[in-house]
Amino acid sequence: MSARVTFRPHHFLCALGFQGKGYSDTFTANMAGIVAQLRAPGGNAVEIEVTFQADHICAPCPHRQGAGCEKSAAITALDLRHAAALGLRDGDRLTWGEARARIVDRVPEGTLERLCTGCQWHALGLCDRALSELHARVSKRA
Repeated sequence: MSARVTFRPHHFLCALGFQGKGYSDTFTANMAGIVAQLRAPGGNAVEIEVTFQADHICAPCPHRQGAGCEKSAAITALDLRHAAALGLRDGDRLTWGEARARIVDRVPEGTLERLCTGCQWHALGLCDRALSELHARVSKRA
């Protein structure tokens, strides 16, 4: 895995809440590798470049079509909501640590129901739980 990864805007929250589930074994293994890099010591320094096309997470996705997605309408809607919430634009670069700080500052608990409308994984509650845990860790330090 390189020191820089590309993320679609909605993948910032997906990476935060990832718990080993995915569209296929290959997709899940790829996502697990990316998330392990972010969660490892020093992971907060990993640079992420924002894209509105297929990213490193999408690479083995069975729904990927070139640089796009067969579910493009739903994915584009997710990306636009997440980009607005996190203040992201195509081509922006930030570290995972900076991304996590933005998530804390800009995504209050209870907002994923709206932000993640249309995401099949939202019903599992993994991202809501991860967001709550992130907010709790930051509150303890304050």
